[in-house]
Amino acid sequence: MIDQFINMFRDLKGTVESWSGEPWFAWVLFAIIFVETGLVILPFLPGDSLLFVVGAIVAGGKSRVSLPELLVVMSVAAILGDALNYAIGKWLGPAVFRSETSRLLNRNHLFKAQAFYEKYGAKTIVIARFVPIIRTFAPFVAGIGRMSYPRFAFFNVVGGVGWVVSLTMAGVWFGNIGWVEKHFEAVVLMIVVISIVPLAIEYLKARYASRADRA
Repeated sequence: MIDQFINMFRDLKGTVESWSGEPWFAWVLFAIIFVETGLVILPFLPGDSLLFVVGAIVAGGKSRVSLPELLVVMSVAAILGDALNYAIGKWLGPAVFRSETSRLLNRNHLFKAQAFYEKYGAKTIVIARFVPIIRTFAPFVAGIGRMSYPRFAFFNVVGGVGWVVSLTMAGVWFGNIGWVEKHFEAVVLMIVVISIVPLAIEYLKARYASRADRA
């Protein structure tokens, strides 16, 4: 199972191309994106790379489904996935964060999450879409923190549509350029690395601030 997943990631374009001529192509994409964004236990699916690959395939005329249809289907999947993740966090979170003494499952973490999302909700929900793993956990923590749902829903839609459209259109515009086609696996890997850069920067900033406080 793990080997199959690794091989699928290595030949992501070939795998998606093999689906693209099928009538159920759009529904497979819907399912993958919905699961990645909607289930906090599956944050490792290749969302960014998948969107880029889909754009390249559509631009190459190999998709049975039109670009506008795919953009709508994938945007809806991203929005509904985050909405589900928020709901899971909202209803499961209070039950999980009961302990007053646990270092990880501490109720104080719940209060901190709530304060964080009330202050930085817009930035977190939108930008987290472009960071692997974080985009899966962000709506879950927003639900745990009881972020106002109307506020969450607005930025969920903005972030979901922005994520799907920007990365898919990047694939449309650049995916079939000669150099990109020749080094497609490297480009897909580069997308993943670039997506992780903001997370790495925030981590280093937090470590620096922590050392400064101790000093």
